Amino acid sequence: MSPELTFAMGQYEARIPTDRLYSENHLWLKSVGDGYRVGFTAYSVRLLQDVYFLSWEVESGTNVRKKQDIGEIESSKALSDLFAPYDGNIKSFNTLLMDDPSLINSDGYEKGWLYEFQTEAELLTAEQYVELLDSVWEKTQRVIKGQINES
Repeated sequence: MSPELTFAMGQYEARIPTDRLYSENHLWLKSVGDGYRVGFTAYSVRLLQDVYFLSWEVESGTNVRKKQDIGEIESSKALSDLFAPYDGNIKSFNTLLMDDPSLINSDGYEKGWLYEFQTEAELLTAEQYVELLDSVWEKTQRVIKGQINES
């Protein structure tokens, strides 16, 4: 396992491996061949909680724009749209997740990857991503508490 940073989310620590890059929408991008393998960070998995359904609205080989709606994920917390992290091309999807999306929860940094992606965008380092988390954590906590109080 590569060295990693951690981000404290209350009593939970989100692992942030340093062998990959990150996006502002809480995805990791690990260099593979001429592109990246993309998955959810531990931070985003913790907020989603148990993932049990995943669907894609685009096909392999599709060129996408940053923030374009590309799919949908359902978890114990919510049904959420999935957005492209950057302009690029979705080369292929992890077909294992169609049968068992729980791999996102149990092995998110390895077998639970989402898709392979090509982009020319400038990505965040692990250190920059942790700085981003620090800057949004207070707001995130307020949102979480608001959701809990609405239940």
